[in-house]
Amino acid sequence: MEYVFDTLSNLLHQTAFFNLTVGNYVMIVVACVFLYLAIAKGYEPLLLLPIAFGMLLVNIYPDIMASPEETSNGVGGLLHYFYLMDEWSILPSLIFLGVGAMTDFGPLIANPISFLLGAAAQFGIFAAYFIAIALGFNDEAAAAISIIGGADGPTSIFLAGKLGQTGLMGPIAVAAYSYMALVPIIQPPFMKLLTTKEERAIKMENLRPVSQLERILFPIIVTIVVCLVLPTTAPLVGMLMLGNLFRESGVVRQLTDTASNALMYIVVILLGTSVGATTSAEAFLNWNTIKIVILGLVAFIVGTCAGTLFGKLLCKITGGKINPLIGSAGVSAVPMAARVSQKVGAEEDPTNFLLMHAMGPNVAGVIGTAVAAGCFMAIFGV
Repeated sequence: MEYVFDTLSNLLHQTAFFNLTVGNYVMIVVACVFLYLAIAKGYEPLLLLPIAFGMLLVNIYPDIMASPEETSNGVGGLLHYFYLMDEWSILPSLIFLGVGAMTDFGPLIANPISFLLGAAAQFGIFAAYFIAIALGFNDEAAAAISIIGGADGPTSIFLAGKLGQTGLMGPIAVAAYSYMALVPIIQPPFMKLLTTKEERAIKMENLRPVSQLERILFPIIVTIVVCLVLPTTAPLVGMLMLGNLFRESGVVRQLTDTASNALMYIVVILLGTSVGATTSAEAFLNWNTIKIVILGLVAFIVGTCAGTLFGKLLCKITGGKINPLIGSAGVSAVPMAARVSQKVGAEEDPTNFLLMHAMGPNVAGVIGTAVAAGCFMAIFGV
C-alpha cells in the first residue's frame, strides 16, 4: 500500500500544478487572450495563433525550451531547436522568400513615388532608437527594439539575432507581431486625426499597366543596388527579391508555389511557436519588456503619422492628386496596412478605391524596414 501511495504522490508532483509560478499563470491567461484574438477576431491568425500556442506551451512546460546543457540527457527541448533557426536568421530569411513570392510589386513600379512614402514611415524606427537609448538601453538593444516600428516581425527577429540581443528577441518579436495584428485598431484614429475629410475622399488616378519586363528587372535591379550599398541586407532583401523573381519570371511555377504555400506555412509554424516559446514568465514579466512594448507602440504610431504627414505634403505638391491616407501604409505590415488605408478612405467615399495605390508604399515599407536594419548592422559593424 505504501508503494501505491508513493507512486501516486510522485505522479502528482510531476504535474505542472506544483511547478508553476504566479507569473506562469499570468502568461497562460495572456496566451489565451491572444488565442481569442486570433480565432474569434481574426487578428493575423496565421501569426498570432502559433505565437500564442508557443507562449502557452512554455509556461506550462518550461523544459520545452531547455538547451542541451540544461537537461540531464543532453537533449534540448523541441522548441529550443526551432528557436536556434531564429537566432541563425534562417527562418526570417525564408519568410522573406515566401513574402516575395506572394508580393506584387506592380503598384510600386507604376508609382515610384511610393518609395518616398515607404521611406517616410521608417521615421518611427529612428525616433524609437533615440528614445530607447534615453530609457537606458544600450545602442544594439535600442536598434533591435526600434525595428518594431516597421511592424515587421521577421526583420525584428533577424536584427535582434544579428546584434546579439537574443535575450530581448521574445518581447521584441511578440510586440512586433502583436502590432501587426492590431494595425486595424491602432492606425485609423491617427490617420483621421492628421487628415481632413476632403483629403480622405481624394480619388487617385488609375495606375498605369506594368510590363512583364519591368516586373522581371525590378527584383534584379533592387538586389544589385541595395546589396551593393548595404551588403548586410542581402539575406532579407535577397530572399525577398528571389521569391519575387520566381513569381514574375513565369518559368519556375513549382518554386513559386512551394515558396508561397508549403514552405511559407511550414516556416510560419516553426517561427511562430518558437517566438511564442521565448515568453516564459521569467523572461517576459519585467520592466524591460514593458518598456519594449511601449517603445514598439510609440515607434509604430510615429511611423504611421510620419507616413501620413508625408502623404499630405505630396498631396499639396501634386495639387491634390495623392490621397494622404496611402502614406500610413508605408509601415511594412503587408497587406493589412494597405487594407486599412482602403477602409478609412471608403468610409468617406464608398466608391473610392485606394487599395492598389496603398500597396505601393506598403511593399516599399518592407524594403525600407530591411534597409533600416541593414543601416544599423553597418553602424555596429555586424
